Amino acid sequence: RTYSGTETEGQLLNSFVQYFGDSLGRKIKRMPLIEETVLPGDSLLTLPVVIIGNGPSGICLSYLLSGYRPYLSPEAIHPNPILHTKLEEARHLSIVDQDLEYLSEGLEGRSSNPVAVLFDTLLHPDADFGYDYPPVLHWKLEQHNYIPHIVLGKGPPGGAWHSMEGSMLTISFGDWMELPGLSFKEWAASKRRNIKSDRVMPEEIACYYKHYVKVMGLQKNFRDNVYITSVSRLYREKDDEGRSQQNEDISTQHLEMEDGQKSLTKRNWEVRGYQRATDGSHVPFCLFAENVALATGTFDSPGRLQVEGEDFPFVLHSMSDFGAAISKGKLRGKADPVLIIGAGLTAADAVLCAYNNNIPVVHVFRRRVTDTSLIFKQLPKKLYPEYHKVYHMMCTQSHTVDSNQDSAYTSFPEHNVLSFKPEMKCVLQSASGLKKILKFSVALVLIGSHPNLFFLKDQGHSIGHHSNQPITCKGNPIEIDPYTYECTKEANLFALGPLVGDNFVRFLKGGALGIARCLAIRQKKKHELIESGDGGGDGVP
Repeated sequence: RTYSGTETEGQLLNSFVQYFGDSLGRKIKRMPLIEETVLPGDSLLTLPVVIIGNGPSGICLSYLLSGYRPYLSPEAIHPNPILHTKLEEARHLSIVDQDLEYLSEGLEGRSSNPVAVLFDTLLHPDADFGYDYPPVLHWKLEQHNYIPHIVLGKGPPGGAWHSMEGSMLTISFGDWMELPGLSFKEWAASKRRNIKSDRVMPEEIACYYKHYVKVMGLQKNFRDNVYITSVSRLYREKDDEGRSQQNEDISTQHLEMEDGQKSLTKRNWEVRGYQRATDGSHVPFCLFAENVALATGTFDSPGRLQVEGEDFPFVLHSMSDFGAAISKGKLRGKADPVLIIGAGLTAADAVLCAYNNNIPVVHVFRRRVTDTSLIFKQLPKKLYPEYHKVYHMMCTQSHTVDSNQDSAYTSFPEHNVLSFKPEMKCVLQSASGLKKILKFSVALVLIGSHPNLFFLKDQGHSIGHHSNQPITCKGNPIEIDPYTYECTKEANLFALGPLVGDNFVRFLKGGALGIARCLAIRQKKKHELIESGDGGGDGVP
């Protein structure tokens, strides 16, 4: 790493000092920001919450932690009479202060997390039935409910939305992409943006999220250009709390010592990383937190086939790389087709992109075209005509039907890629075991993406539903308490959004609600303990 010198480090320090000075008052003596060579000391400030990730998950959680509270609107009547009755029972309380398990009981929706379904039906009642009912909630800013926190992200607020292919339309309606308290349609109208359909481009959504942080007054909680290098649990010797600290790299047997020896207890989190300065240099920092919320999404690491030759430069793994190749004219005049691998919506986007640029396509995927789990089966034709166009080609322009090698599109259902060859050839194998060699101009592997939790111990493999396996959105999300979103295998570590299986913005907002309620309860208990003279220890009890 390169270091930027005392002036830039001082600027970063002053930035944090000003923020935390405003947030926590006169009690602050030292910053939670230190050089990486310094061992953490007890006198350093510990933050209640550090949020890693500044996409819609992190933004929504910051909104709630900043003191915004949802209440049942006076004139609102929820179309679900049972839920409405429950809401009426505690109309004077915000939803954050109510029993989420009680409210979400019996609700059904397109998320496996009950609080996500609850919050979605409050914000978009009966949306899955085609209705466009207004939210039954209104929002109040209650400053006394503010919980100090900081949101760390690699780019501007909005996360991965700033790097998505700008020419494609979102799957969800614009209204479903919005965050609490700011209507997307009203925002678009105020910006004089011409929204031609209910679905919008990622660029619009990215601008909306960035503006949301500003208009809601959340900027002081956000730090951009921040890269996390490690998040580890600190340990302390029980009978020597003033002098000894160790990090989580110690072996587990040290936690359970024989009688007469010192034992270690878990303490707060240590978050290390660096901020990239305008001159490209890196300014290291270290934060201490009682709670860490993971809101990183799943776009960090593209899925890989794990086959021979996949690292050749002509094998791409992202739409942005493919778009760049097209814009630079690298595929213009090529006789061989583009090889697109995958049967999801991103692969369909790539097919459309190539098709619209008059580039021939060979489309390879493992499933049958009649597989009911294909995403195209879940999308109404009227709302998603372009994707059904791709699906129609997948079904009707198979290599078994169309033997014309000059076709603009040819599909290979039920085929696996065995290897890529240096002469730009690919070896395929059918379900029956028959092998085929295809020549291509560039290959594009679009089989999903996975979160990159390298900064956690064992890359976070220990906190999934299936221990010792990589975290994935569908197959192995982080295991959480369904109502608090706290990791069941690691206290004071929370996760929301795609990391817990909620891919759609509609549902990730429920994670913010669950976490905000949990932290509000714990902060209240902590303050009560401090006032009674029993508190003052580390972390949230």
